[in-house]
Amino acid sequence: MSPIETGLIAFVVLFGLILLRLPIAFSMGLVAFCGFAYLLSPEAAFAKLANIAFDTISSFTFGVLPLFILMAHVMFQSGMGKDLYEVAAKWLGHQRGGLAMATVGGCAGFAAVSASSVATVSTMGLVSLPEMRKYRYSPALATGSIAAGGTIGSLIPPSGMLIVLGLLTELSISKLFLAGLVPGILEAIFYMATIFLLCSWRPALGPPGRRYSWAERFSSLKVVGEVVLLMALVLGGLVGGLFTPTEAGAVGASGALAFALIRKRLTVAKFKAAIVATLKTTGFLYAIFIGAFMMTSFMTATGIPAAISESIVELDVAPLLAILAIFLIYLLLGAVLDTTGMMALTVPVFFPVAQALGFEGIWFAIIIIRAMEIALITPPIGMAVYLVKSVAPDVPVGTIFRGIAPFLAADFLLVMLLLLVPGIITFLPNWLS
Repeated sequence: MSPIETGLIAFVVLFGLILLRLPIAFSMGLVAFCGFAYLLSPEAAFAKLANIAFDTISSFTFGVLPLFILMAHVMFQSGMGKDLYEVAAKWLGHQRGGLAMATVGGCAGFAAVSASSVATVSTMGLVSLPEMRKYRYSPALATGSIAAGGTIGSLIPPSGMLIVLGLLTELSISKLFLAGLVPGILEAIFYMATIFLLCSWRPALGPPGRRYSWAERFSSLKVVGEVVLLMALVLGGLVGGLFTPTEAGAVGASGALAFALIRKRLTVAKFKAAIVATLKTTGFLYAIFIGAFMMTSFMTATGIPAAISESIVELDVAPLLAILAIFLIYLLLGAVLDTTGMMALTVPVFFPVAQALGFEGIWFAIIIIRAMEIALITPPIGMAVYLVKSVAPDVPVGTIFRGIAPFLAADFLLVMLLLLVPGIITFLPNWLS
């Protein structure tokens, strides 16, 4: 068999292993190892695996990952999500649909400190759902706003997905953070506008909540001052060149720990839980990286990425049509893979294609991150839907999907805007670099 035929068979075997529920990291590592053994020799496969594993684990650059993850878990354990939601509720809750808007705003704020869409959905579901039920919100709107709002976490710095993508593609993490900022804010605005339109059309969907005085609203801002300060320090230091991404992670983790201790919100048990969760998440991601780098090296050896790039370029189709096709592939993959698995599996194939078509790497990175997050709320699987279901077991899955539908429409409008006006993504990183 030719190398390309070997690579195609390897892909089929890989998806078979994934469908059999073998973890994506081991699926990629095993397939790539066997592929190298077939194309070269078993000795070469062992040498490649050893080199990749050692280089990944010992890399200083990869130290950014556990540091930002620790920052996220410390913030999570110190109850920062509840604070952010309460602030948003005091400013927006008195309007029709205001508590759902506050949920979206709280998700955007918590995403900035948690670096995780999963943590955002879980936290905001526990915090905001009881309040919306208290004011008799439509179950569809309440759960839909939580599931959709949680996906904002992929774009608001310091997004864990942006960090992982930066490590996989060797793109600047600080530029990715800047590139995701405006689209993330726009996403929150689009979601809030969707809620406003829905509740203007059918007021019973989201009755107004309690109205707070202006003094109470401004007073509530005190509890989120540390978050704003910490994020400004981390992002400003990265952009200003004061420290590297790894040093930024250390500053973020240390700052989160300091603020949690000052506010007396971090007990020994909570700190232990944050450390354990950080170790588990880091170990999982390092395994993904080793498997992904093995798979990337194997795919490069087969020549498949280069062949796909050449074929698409020779088809002479409009570049945006090719990007839309890739976008749809991500939505389909979302039915069987989580976001990290999708990234690890597809970026080595699609990133060279985008570069061959002349697109900026930073722009393409934000587009595929958005595609993967939309897949989290797209039927029939939608992982975020089942996270919401876990905190609202009495709400049928069909009701949650019905509540998500208007937000999906807003998502697709935003994606079309980002495709047609790429400067929305590239302006900040190009201007400040």
